[in-house]
Amino acid sequence: METIKIINQSNNPLPEYATLGSSGMDIRAYMEEPMVLQPSARVLVPTGLFVEIPLGYEIQIRPRSGLAIKQGITCLNTPGTIDADYRGEIKVILINLSSEPQTLMPGDRIAQMVLQKVEQIQWVPATELAASDRGTGGFGSTGKI
Repeated sequence: METIKIINQSNNPLPEYATLGSSGMDIRAYMEEPMVLQPSARVLVPTGLFVEIPLGYEIQIRPRSGLAIKQGITCLNTPGTIDADYRGEIKVILINLSSEPQTLMPGDRIAQMVLQKVEQIQWVPATELAASDRGTGGFGSTGKI
């Protein structure tokens, strides 16, 4: 288990895993008053959280399934990436995909954060690539089943 420094400037509890098998930790909105999100509107929601991610890792911000199915609210730019060298406040881009205005309350769980190991690559310029079964087949080329 990795240890990560966190500054919590909100009045919300630190993110935590809901169960032993959880992949992500719920993060909460840090606002002074409720926010109404109109249909098709998007908003940047502060969390009051600042983290120091180790090199070789990122934090991914992902939608919460309950918020999506119950209110039609999801994350844009998902999964959102927080790079290891970012030190600013974690903010979440939300969009209301429902046909009704939706209200976000201070402290609402708005997204999940997942720590993910990442590798950097080094390019090797080439003039050809190895053959594969798929070849150059693109979108939908492997069939529906």
